[in-house]
Amino acid sequence: MQYYVYILYSLSLKKYYTGMSKFSAKRLRQHKNGQSHWTSKANDWQSVWQTELETSQVARALEQKIKKRGAKRFLVDNNVAVPPEAE
Repeated sequence: MQYYVYILYSLSLKKYYTGMSKFSAKRLRQHKNGQSHWTSKANDWQSVWQTELETSQVARALEQKIKKRGAKRFLVDNNVAVPPEAE
């Protein structure tokens, strides 16, 4: 089973959200539809980065690493373009 670690960005909140799921497209819809407590504050979440990993343990470790470092710093460190309005 594949697991996804992803970073979302909300323009209205100017905030990032980092998460993990087996089903990335379904999970993004849930975030956009307010079915997640923290992300229910906005409905304009967009995926800015994701990666696929083999095990839940590896995915959870990466998710925690990103949260500890900060999503924006993680993206910059890995040469991923951040939304211009997030700079």
